[in-house]
Amino acid sequence: MITVLRNFVSIYSTCLVLYALLSWFPGGYQSKFGQFLTRICDPYLKIFDRFNLSIGGISFNIVVALFVLQFIERILIRILFVGL
Repeated sequence: MITVLRNFVSIYSTCLVLYALLSWFPGGYQSKFGQFLTRICDPYLKIFDRFNLSIGGISFNIVVALFVLQFIERILIRILFVGL
C-alpha cells in the first residue's frame, strides 16, 4: 500500500512539474498532452488559486501544491506504517 501511494505521488508530482513547464512553450496547453495534463492537474491546483501566491507576476501555486502533496504523503505513510 505504501509503494502504491509513493508511486502515485511521484507520478502526480511529475505531472505537475510538466504542467508548469508547458507554460514555457507557446501553445503547450493546447496540445493533446497539454490538455491531458490540464484535466488531471487543474482540479488540484484550483485549490491554491484562492490564495495570493504570486510575486512579481510569477505564480508559486505549483510549488506550494507540490509541498502540500509531499506533506500529505508523509502523513499518510506514517499512518499506514505506524497504524496510529
